[in-house]
Amino acid sequence: MEEKKGLKKNLGVATAMAIVVGCVIGSGVFFKPQAIYTATGGAPGLGMIAWIITGLASIAAALTFAEVAIMIPKTGGMVAYLEEIYNPVVGFLAGWVQTILFYPAMTSALAVVCAQQAALFIGDGFTVPLAIGIIILIIFLNSLGSKVGGSVQIIFTVCKLIPLILLMIFGFVKGGGANPIFTPMVGDGLSPAVVLGQLMVAILFAFEGWTNVGAIAGEMKNPGRDLPIAIVGGVSVIMGVYFIINISYLWVLPANELAGMTAPASAVALKIFGDVGGKIVSVGIMISVFGACNGFVLSGSRVAYSLAEEGNFPFSKSLARLNKAQVPTNSIILVGGISCIYAISGQFNLLTDLAVFSSWTFYTLTFVGVMKLRKDRPDAVRTYKVPLYPVVPLIAIVSGIYVIINQIFMSGLQSTLLSAGSIAVTLIGLPVYMAVSKRKSVNNIVENDEKILT
Repeated sequence: MEEKKGLKKNLGVATAMAIVVGCVIGSGVFFKPQAIYTATGGAPGLGMIAWIITGLASIAAALTFAEVAIMIPKTGGMVAYLEEIYNPVVGFLAGWVQTILFYPAMTSALAVVCAQQAALFIGDGFTVPLAIGIIILIIFLNSLGSKVGGSVQIIFTVCKLIPLILLMIFGFVKGGGANPIFTPMVGDGLSPAVVLGQLMVAILFAFEGWTNVGAIAGEMKNPGRDLPIAIVGGVSVIMGVYFIINISYLWVLPANELAGMTAPASAVALKIFGDVGGKIVSVGIMISVFGACNGFVLSGSRVAYSLAEEGNFPFSKSLARLNKAQVPTNSIILVGGISCIYAISGQFNLLTDLAVFSSWTFYTLTFVGVMKLRKDRPDAVRTYKVPLYPVVPLIAIVSGIYVIINQIFMSGLQSTLLSAGSIAVTLIGLPVYMAVSKRKSVNNIVENDEKILT
């Protein structure tokens, strides 16, 4: 089997780069300008620079994360990495937070923004029920089998490129270009250092997906040489696309107007193409968002299933059960059900900030883990090493700590409460872990006793 798997290592740099781009580009570029220019007080300058700064931080994060992912090629992703680097408790808490917070928050945020986008066609006032309806539809589609969920993902991933290309090209062709783009940096009375942290939290949502880089390595011809090129090249392309499309937005509408719009990309499309053309582009954006939402339900349910299959989660027997289509229906319902609860808030930016904070806490632990593994296992075989060590890991670690501290202490009462809620959910995971471990231990004793008796 190992030899057969080895024969499948046929990905070159170009293909791997395309996979990185495809995994990352999603919905953030269409909707985050509102949060960005609200944070800057309606000024465009620091918002534009933040796309570059956050992109560079994401490159450092992906390059660092990849070393752990390749060195510990275990099912479960970050859960398995943290369990091996630190201990089973840290690994469990990562899986607990991903299942209870990260994936549901991402799913509900996307469903909310998809519902807000639909307001162009059906009017306001239906955001929450429509968002919940979207999540229920995705639960149903994914319960039909992985082929259905996977097919939905492929179709909607292709569709997301259409509005991106149209907005980038026609924004410059039909926009007036009279609005400021790089000045002023921030509005009066705002601290650039504090605002930058808020911007990074917002923009990191748009770069989410670089954690998939470890999976790419297993199919690459020469991961040690080509993976850094694919990551740097791929995320650089993404940075370029994000930067250009945000200039095109500003080419059409000023930053202070974009700050007041829940669907800024649709507003730009309506301005460029008129009512009919703008609504067609808006449908393309909705399709893109629906596909991203489907992807998070698909991925999140597999994290819950993986934990349950090992007996490391509450109600493991039920969550690990497969239906006739061989998919974990109960795990899908769990992630989707929690998403429906979060969707009641109707808040896109609040939910994405919650997701980013909860995930970056554990991402940062993973970055530190690279340095810990270098110290603890200096002679271990590493087919890929993060370049410019220890500079790149330190950039990733500092970026992570900056995002976390800024969110807790410097971004206002709402961000502090949001962070406190995330930390509280994480801490709740400790007694849950102890209860699950105790039950698992008792079950193992019973099973051993039964074996002895037989």
